Amino acid sequence: MILVFGKNGQVARELNKFDKAHCIGRDEVNLERPEESEQIIRQLRPLAVINAAAYTNVDTAETEQKKAALINSDAPRIMAKTCSSLSIPFVHISTDYVFSGEGHLPWRPEDETDPINAYGRSKREGELGVLNAGGRSAVLRTSWVFSSYGTNFVKTMLRLGEEREEVQVVADQFGGPTSAAEIAKICMQLVAHLEADASAAGIYHFAGAPTTSWAGFAEAIFAKAHIDCMVTEVQSRDYPTVAKRPLNSRLCCEKLSGFGVAQPDWRDGLTQVIDEMGASA
Repeated sequence: MILVFGKNGQVARELNKFDKAHCIGRDEVNLERPEESEQIIRQLRPLAVINAAAYTNVDTAETEQKKAALINSDAPRIMAKTCSSLSIPFVHISTDYVFSGEGHLPWRPEDETDPINAYGRSKREGELGVLNAGGRSAVLRTSWVFSSYGTNFVKTMLRLGEEREEVQVVADQFGGPTSAAEIAKICMQLVAHLEADASAAGIYHFAGAPTTSWAGFAEAIFAKAHIDCMVTEVQSRDYPTVAKRPLNSRLCCEKLSGFGVAQPDWRDGLTQVIDEMGASA
């Protein structure tokens, strides 16, 4: 059995489709009390652990920094230390938000981090806790996650596209939309690699290709769903948010190619998600 922290999130819902996965939610473990994660790991003694749980509200993290830190920093650190002590693999999902968002080149796993908001800082602290715990632990950074579950950009655009003739979407933030289903597959593959080879521990990047902007992503969503809605491009400065967003979320995913993993085409994942939701004509 592979223990998955997270039950209702996008990646957790996809992981739950694997027979080996046992997903647990807040009703069983409250990560605002991070020590509970150690208790459940020691109680269940799983073959491996995947942390797909996180505090993900980027804007409210600015005012709920303590809560974000408990869930995004303290909990994964304790999970990793516990897994290390039990000699079992641990995979932790992280984010492109650990970077500054400057420049135009894809971020490599070894690049210096410099988060520009409280959410990013909490996720980076979580990464450090995992890496410092030693053992068979891997950090998987990803970006722009979408699925037919929960709240995400695809679902928001589909709703707005049906309600409006035009939407304004930022066009100066670039990244790789990533299907939650593909992330779940990679998590399971990383577990297998960590089981077979302890040297597989470390940081990995995984994101969809090709690179696009949020505006470009919105246009693709409307095209796939056959929705007649015009996308008007705006700049980030014209769409202020509580927390600053990185302009460059491109991720270099070459490291995973050593495992025979290629970047997925997010357009294929988008088609699948829209079909699942019955939004295509």
